[in-house]
Amino acid sequence: MSQAGYDASSAVLSTAPSMPTAADAAVGIFDSGVGGLSVLRHIHAALPREQLLYFADSGYAPYGDKTEAEIVERSLAIAAFFVGQRVKALVVACNTATAAAIQAIRARWPQLVVVGIEPGLKPAAQLTQSGTVGVLATRSTLASKRFALLQQQMQSQYRVRFLPQACVGLVDLIEKGELYSPATVGLLERYLAPLLEQGADTLVLGCTHYPFVREAIDGVCRRLAGKEAAIVDTGQAVTRQLLRLLETGRAARRQRAGLAVRLHHGQPLHTGTGLPWLAAAGSACPRPATAKRRRLTRRFTAFSSAIANSVAIPPRTLYNRLLH
Repeated sequence: MSQAGYDASSAVLSTAPSMPTAADAAVGIFDSGVGGLSVLRHIHAALPREQLLYFADSGYAPYGDKTEAEIVERSLAIAAFFVGQRVKALVVACNTATAAAIQAIRARWPQLVVVGIEPGLKPAAQLTQSGTVGVLATRSTLASKRFALLQQQMQSQYRVRFLPQACVGLVDLIEKGELYSPATVGLLERYLAPLLEQGADTLVLGCTHYPFVREAIDGVCRRLAGKEAAIVDTGQAVTRQLLRLLETGRAARRQRAGLAVRLHHGQPLHTGTGLPWLAAAGSACPRPATAKRRRLTRRFTAFSSAIANSVAIPPRTLYNRLLH
């Protein structure tokens, strides 16, 4: 099934009923690429009965270097796809898309439950001991009016200093599967050094791609500051909000449907291929030094391959590899 503006090639791991009720309908989740899978993992862990429909718009990634108008246009096109799939809720698992487009999505489909994601400034302000918090995000997120207002409110309420840092190029490397490459570590050192030098003891991951390089961030902090920084990832907060809204609307699924995750990928609005790198994502990653790194790389690559190749990975295999 496809509509103008995107390619809905998919790996169908479990099919939804042809005529779903409100509770039986799927929950839609999208991001500019594979980053939102970090949010999907939290949602699946907390809501194992729900069917999850994920759209990885890697063909148009990263959103962080697009104009606001482009992000709004793209987000509305993907939301239209989900509405066509009759989802009961939509999770905008992208900080940049939330900042630019969530109001437009809610205005276009006021009956749809829409949950966005924002940098976790409030929990970071409550967590910091030094009073200085680093915020890692895309340029578009940090330049948005939504972020400026949030930062102003949190600074006024908590008297905390926030140090925004645009991480240009990091999403591109993560989309290539380079979770531990010298290029990725080099970028992290470049972006983290000034934050740590100014006393930041807490870091906000203001992009859903960044949890995939959490271990690399920890390593850089240990080398540069002698200890790890506290990390704030808002995936769990988004999950709690989604659960609250579903239960309030009596739309939470009551019966387990088995593992039901469908993965879709998008192409650019005009020309180009969808996810040309994903088939070789494993070879793009240098061999990790630890068993933990190898497991994470395998999970990332398996997700990527499923999206890129439209291969129906057996649900139990996908579950064991990715969602545990």
